[in-house]
Amino acid sequence: MTAPAPGASGPAPTGTVTTDVPARLDRLPWSRWHWMIVIGLGTVWILDGLEVTTVGNIAGRLSEEGSGLAITSAQVTGTAAALYVAGACAGALFFGRLTDRYGRKKLFMVTLAVYLSATALTALSVDAWWFFAFRFLTGFGIGGEYAAINSAIDELIPAKYRGRVDLIINGSYWLGAIGGALLSIVMLNTDIFPANIGWRLTFGLGVVLGLVILLVRRHVPESPRWQFIHGRGEEAEELVASVERDVEREKGAPLPRARGEITIRQRKSIGFGIIARTVFAHYPKRAVLSLALFIGQAFLYNAITFGFGAILTKFFDVPTGGTGYYFAVIAAGNFLGPLLLGKLFDTVGRRIMISSTYLLSGLLLFGTAWLFDRGSLSAATLTACWCAVLFFASAGASSAYLTVSEIFPMETRAMAIAFFYAIGTAAGGISGPLVFADLTESGVVGDTVLAFRIGAALMCAAGLVAAFLAVNAERRSLEDIATPLSVEPTGAAASSASTRS
Repeated sequence: MTAPAPGASGPAPTGTVTTDVPARLDRLPWSRWHWMIVIGLGTVWILDGLEVTTVGNIAGRLSEEGSGLAITSAQVTGTAAALYVAGACAGALFFGRLTDRYGRKKLFMVTLAVYLSATALTALSVDAWWFFAFRFLTGFGIGGEYAAINSAIDELIPAKYRGRVDLIINGSYWLGAIGGALLSIVMLNTDIFPANIGWRLTFGLGVVLGLVILLVRRHVPESPRWQFIHGRGEEAEELVASVERDVEREKGAPLPRARGEITIRQRKSIGFGIIARTVFAHYPKRAVLSLALFIGQAFLYNAITFGFGAILTKFFDVPTGGTGYYFAVIAAGNFLGPLLLGKLFDTVGRRIMISSTYLLSGLLLFGTAWLFDRGSLSAATLTACWCAVLFFASAGASSAYLTVSEIFPMETRAMAIAFFYAIGTAAGGISGPLVFADLTESGVVGDTVLAFRIGAALMCAAGLVAAFLAVNAERRSLEDIATPLSVEPTGAAASSASTRS
């Protein structure tokens, strides 16, 4: 067979195709098109942060008489939180498989629709079981978003910017957390809204914001990398050529020649058995790394975030309506971590930055636990300690999503994200809120200290794993980091197969 000319990507008679689409995407300078990708896909994490923070801060109000729900604070921060995370795990696995099979664009539209519907119905809750059911379904939609969105972002963003962009987008969760914290202050003010109305309006606002994002997201394209592997080479070629023309007009100069081609066998879908064998048999060290990163960050964030409001009210007598101020400060620290440290993941490197952010956050959390146990902290100083811990932890947690989305072959990407997110989050995110709710509800200082220490230990353990097993993926193309399964083992493609570990 004679391979198509460079840049061509239409299927050849034998079902193979030579393409330079990945190289052309990676050599693009930053442009308005990339900003559209970031806004269209990344803003959903703001909604996730709004959701989680809102529920954590309204827990006290929901348990009060006149809220319209017969539910306790422990059920909101424990049972409902665990169901939300369980839904996210199930949604990640369900939609992750569909994302690899049917494409990124179809699924990131469907998952957002599921999220919006479930959130709207949460606002209409009339009983605890209704609230629990739609918290699960809200998580189901969010879990699907994690797989579809992270896949699309990494496949559309140039290699030299991929680390910082991915971290900042995942860190934007905390912009939503700030909004949720401040919003709860207004919505929980019974001088403004009745006790049974304010918390419902917070969920309603999330729906409105989600609808705006849905309108913007319609313009985000399918991943060209997914297209050329799944027999849609002409569409991939047309899309990339169109983006190149737009970028050249914007910059007023021709783009440099792209260097690097791959020859692949186009296929419609890949079986789950092949995906599993690829991840665990060909990349066992990367699988261990992924599990460690997700379990560490999941326990710390899901356990502590869901219970922070309870700590303030239980141990420091902070009024229910005032917890939002403290959480807004903590959320700001969380966002600043990825924002300020993100560039270093592309320059200093993945291994150093991932391991150091996990280790530093764990050690600082141990220090916070020690001070809390001694009774040396007030609500303000505990908040300051948490800002320091989460400045590093947030960058580390965001890098877990970055890591899994770039160290496995393209055909397995969404499913790999879904699997490690689900397993890691189930280990720390479902058990965490349940255990932590009981520990904070007891009112015993030692119980809360124990939860802090468990989270710190898991973060430190993950940091040590990263120090030995993290992949130096900075500024490298995705195809170089992990050879696509569809690549024909000839030429450059064969030599890159040695990257497996």
